[in-house]
Amino acid sequence: MVDVFGHNREQNVAKTALALMGEVGVVATPDNFELFYAYTSGENPALAQVMAAFIKSKKPFTAEILTDLRLRCLSGARTAMAMESVGGNIETLIADMLSKLETSARDTADYKDTLSAATGELGGERSPADVRKLVEGLISATRAMEHRAKSLEGELQASSQQVSELRDKLADVRKESLTDPLTCIANRKAFDEAARSAVAAVMDEEEEVALLLCDIDHFKNFNDTWGHQTGDQVLRLVAACLSENVKGRDTAARYGGEEFAVLLRSTSLEAATRVANQIRTTVEHKKLVKKSTGDVLGTITISIGVAQIGRGETIDAVVRRADACLYGAKHNGRNLVVNQIDARMAALETSAA
Repeated sequence: MVDVFGHNREQNVAKTALALMGEVGVVATPDNFELFYAYTSGENPALAQVMAAFIKSKKPFTAEILTDLRLRCLSGARTAMAMESVGGNIETLIADMLSKLETSARDTADYKDTLSAATGELGGERSPADVRKLVEGLISATRAMEHRAKSLEGELQASSQQVSELRDKLADVRKESLTDPLTCIANRKAFDEAARSAVAAVMDEEEEVALLLCDIDHFKNFNDTWGHQTGDQVLRLVAACLSENVKGRDTAARYGGEEFAVLLRSTSLEAATRVANQIRTTVEHKKLVKKSTGDVLGTITISIGVAQIGRGETIDAVVRRADACLYGAKHNGRNLVVNQIDARMAALETSAA
């Protein structure tokens, strides 16, 4: 079942990407392959538009152009660059703070030496004029030390503000790295993190967690008939419907292409099936409207497979079972929810045997 909807498609995309790289004379490095894979899969509209125009013009893909495309169009590359920038700023800030603290330590040591020397001089017999001069020197040294302490305090406060700003930037970078740029819901990386947490909760706390795999019915037809921009509108609409029907610790994510995944925490298989039908109904009742003309292009439907995570089970095993249920929904007419105990799954397995 996974092979039908996932593995075969990914292999075909990879082969097409490699063939295209050969045609345009691009070396098959991991970074270049990531770029051409994203283009060939059609999952990145901005990249598809730019690269299609570039390929059509038959201009060479120089190293500079490839780097620029990765940074502008691939969120992973942007995240890596942002992390590198923030990391460099943190290193500079730490070095600056250490330098200031070292200077302060030297100033404190010098002041201590001044006090020790004054203590020794006060031990002998001194004229009033000598004592006055000594006291004036101590007052001057104390004022200078006070000034340096206040200056250091101000500098450390400024550094603290910079640390807070960098912390906020890191939070933004992390959020971006876990968000699908087209649909603005969680991406595959975020789903994988949430799935690991869910599997641990099932194992350690015996929490009930369900997985929904959702696929847009006849999505290719939308792209072929109305173009990629309309296809993108469909993806955003479905993502919004998922977001409307999840809450709390639940995770709705774009799993890949036109496929979405939902992790429902503290949810039984029966309850998850109800949520899946709510999502399916919400999507079905939406009208797809062409923004430029206001014309209604039709309705969208989705098929959903529902599986429960078993104690001690890997997420891959659960995904395979949910994907089998998704195949069952497709096989039985689409616009349908099928869970792992649905009688139609048994009939499907019998026919497959």
